[in-house]
Amino acid sequence: MANKIQNSEQILSHGDWESRKIVLDIAENVLRRLDAYRRIKSIMSMDGDVLHIGTKSWDLSKKRNIYLLGAGKACNHMAMAVDEILGDRLTRGIAIVKISEDTDVFRKTEVFIGGHPLPNETGLMACKEILGLVDSSGPDDLFIVVISGGSSALMSCPINGISLQDEIDTTDVMLKSGANIFEINAIRRHISQMNGGMLAKRIKSTGAELIGFGISDAVGSPATGDIGEPYLKYKGTPMGPDQTTLEEARRVIRDYQVEDRLPKAVVDHIMSAGPEFETPKAFPENTYFLLNTLPDSCIYAKEAAEKMGLNAIILSSFLEGESRDAGSIFASIAREIQAYGNPVKAPCVILSSGETTTKILSNSEIKGHGGPGQELTASFAITAAKTKGCCMFSIDSEGTDGTTPVAGGITDSQSYKAAVDSGVDLYAALRGHSCYEALDKIGDVVFTGNTGTNLCDFNILYVPKISE
Repeated sequence: MANKIQNSEQILSHGDWESRKIVLDIAENVLRRLDAYRRIKSIMSMDGDVLHIGTKSWDLSKKRNIYLLGAGKACNHMAMAVDEILGDRLTRGIAIVKISEDTDVFRKTEVFIGGHPLPNETGLMACKEILGLVDSSGPDDLFIVVISGGSSALMSCPINGISLQDEIDTTDVMLKSGANIFEINAIRRHISQMNGGMLAKRIKSTGAELIGFGISDAVGSPATGDIGEPYLKYKGTPMGPDQTTLEEARRVIRDYQVEDRLPKAVVDHIMSAGPEFETPKAFPENTYFLLNTLPDSCIYAKEAAEKMGLNAIILSSFLEGESRDAGSIFASIAREIQAYGNPVKAPCVILSSGETTTKILSNSEIKGHGGPGQELTASFAITAAKTKGCCMFSIDSEGTDGTTPVAGGITDSQSYKAAVDSGVDLYAALRGHSCYEALDKIGDVVFTGNTGTNLCDFNILYVPKISE
């Protein structure tokens, strides 16, 4: 299997390369274990006409049509596994992905390139195809639905009275408002024909059966257990019950003072919608399998680090807040470890996951491209110059960070000097949200392509022991 981190050679060609090597080895191990293609194939198989998924089985000879639907930033690998296993038994598949790659191989699945983080026309076109397919189905049909993070934008199909542009503008405003993803989804799900369980509701209305595979990138989700056991508490996404409410959507609009910035049609609908526009809250008849959750990346990384003989602690799988602030904090933690051995003695690895954000009040602030992982590592580099040999790795685990083609960044105690020597102003890059251009110039971006998972941000801090 090819390396998940495709530019390792460049990353290791400069800086504190020994520290970088340790970090990359851990990250590579984690990304391989998280790949949804491997996860699905470990529990799903065919035996004649019988489909086995974990502890459950289905006789497909009793089904008229078998459809595969999918959306999300890890959908490529999820849909490929199902498409491959079902083979000619699959009637038709529709997958909406963020990026299509040459390694994607499908037999009966049509792939659409949707928009993320902002929806696009192609995603809307795919959703109309999906809804047409669902509306023509009946009780003898089976839908296998694969969903990962990013589906809210990729599977974009606004309700009547709200345009695609309204949905695009709503997403743009909310992503820059400082709201967390739960709060953003409270609004997006209540203006969608697909999200917040609305797709599952539509399938249920036809009498068809739904089997779902999900990856949960929600902050606060517990670690996965036996992925072959149906997961009874599945929620969120287009195929599961929604935990957000119309009242929460109204509160978010008020709390973040975005009423005058959001499209009028969106505000009017959310503020005046009656209970008939509430999203569904339960689907006990559906069967769900949860492949991975947010804490898994840190758990796997801790296991990998300890096998390497390193002290390792999981600082938090609830990391949120401003990305650049998190970078400064991690650098401060590295200094504390080297100076006083708190909270763990070096050499050590500090692990975290979650979803930090970047608040942008006006598009006029933007001078380039970037994402939370790159802002975190650029900020880390500034303070980390005082901590010899330390290294910070921060990526969006699905492979694209913010508005860039890279997964994130990696910086160390030499990165700030390298930036100065190259004429790169990291302070200006942070102010102008152009950390991609800055880190790319000094060789400190991380490129993966599609990783096959989507568990939000994944961060590794390595702190070496300083020789006496």
